[in-house]
Amino acid sequence: MKLYYHPISTTSRPVMLFAAESRIPLEMQVVDLFTGEHVQPPYAALNPNKLVPTLQDGDFILTENSAILKYLADKIDSPAYPRDLQQRARVNERMDWTSTQLCSDLVYALVYPQIFDAHKRRSDEAQSATLERGQARAQAWLKVLDEHVLGPGNNYLCGDAITIADYHAASYVALAEVIGSDLSVYPKVKQWLARMKALKSWPQVYQVIDGFAASLKDRPMVAV
Repeated sequence: MKLYYHPISTTSRPVMLFAAESRIPLEMQVVDLFTGEHVQPPYAALNPNKLVPTLQDGDFILTENSAILKYLADKIDSPAYPRDLQQRARVNERMDWTSTQLCSDLVYALVYPQIFDAHKRRSDEAQSATLERGQARAQAWLKVLDEHVLGPGNNYLCGDAITIADYHAASYVALAEVIGSDLSVYPKVKQWLARMKALKSWPQVYQVIDGFAASLKDRPMVAV
């Protein structure tokens, strides 16, 4: 199996971390986002969305990191994607919530417009309005994560055992730190993220984004 990815990609890191922790043998193929390789015909023919990651398993091509995580977990019969119907439904629910709620506001409305020029709005007024709305909504979702998802005493998003929902969400939540958020107002989220960072493969997978974050440390940011 081959994984097309880039380490700066927020959507690539969940798959990278799960594969590394699960010792899944993947041929790793970097797609250079900074030179536009992802929008050129060879890769665009593989993934018409022109995004990473993409998984190739023989003639089977799979896009979307949540789908790739589920596929890989099933491929190795990982306990991180339980077979029990209701337990699996809970994992699916958490992953859908991360993608449709938390990610859309924390990542695309608050973090990316501040750290990537391609996402910055065309006027100062539009940028300010985007960040204001993104901050408010991201705070609301983090409160849900803190008080309701993790709040009942769960160590992880679906209970006391790590699942692919945790690998999925951690990449997005960790971006809050890139814009200077220490997450202290969300203590359960901060503790959960610390548990994810304690995974053996985390430093290697997150090395590139951590280095990028360090280069932004003097830039004023709207935190969450």
